[in-house]
Amino acid sequence: MPDKRTIQKARRDRREGKSASTQAGEFVRDEIDKIRRGKHGARSTKQAIAIGLSEARRAGVDLPPPKRGRTSARTRKSAEYAYEAGQGRRKTKRRPRVSRAVSKALKREPRSTVSRKALSQQAHTAASRRTATQRAASARKAVRTKGASGRSAAAKKAARTRAKRRR
Repeated sequence: MPDKRTIQKARRDRREGKSASTQAGEFVRDEIDKIRRGKHGARSTKQAIAIGLSEARRAGVDLPPPKRGRTSARTRKSAEYAYEAGQGRRKTKRRPRVSRAVSKALKREPRSTVSRKALSQQAHTAASRRTATQRAASARKAVRTKGASGRSAAAKKAARTRAKRRR
């Protein structure tokens, strides 16, 4: 269950016209914080991210489920269910026994899967899969959404990063 502040942040992102994945990012961040605080664990970094995305879908973020072939049928079905529940097209059934079982199972999982190093490795593999055209598209999107001062700040930050890596 995401906390009130996370939902408020996601709604603010939507009002600002940010993408669904940015809105969902708030839920993923919240999930990572929960694991770091020791509320429960996750078997992998991907699982932690998936839990966050599922919560986002259930909370009403307009994040469609993955296309056929991108993930397993089971994952896609689960994402479809969460999406429909969040869009108000489906009434969710409360299943206390299943909920307790899931919580108990997650409590046994490791916390190290959301360490800085683990998240960095996950991001690195995801980024290496992105094509140049996708990067160009995201750059164009940034131009539309950032504004002059935002672009300037991003350019300065990029220059600092490049300088740091040259050392």
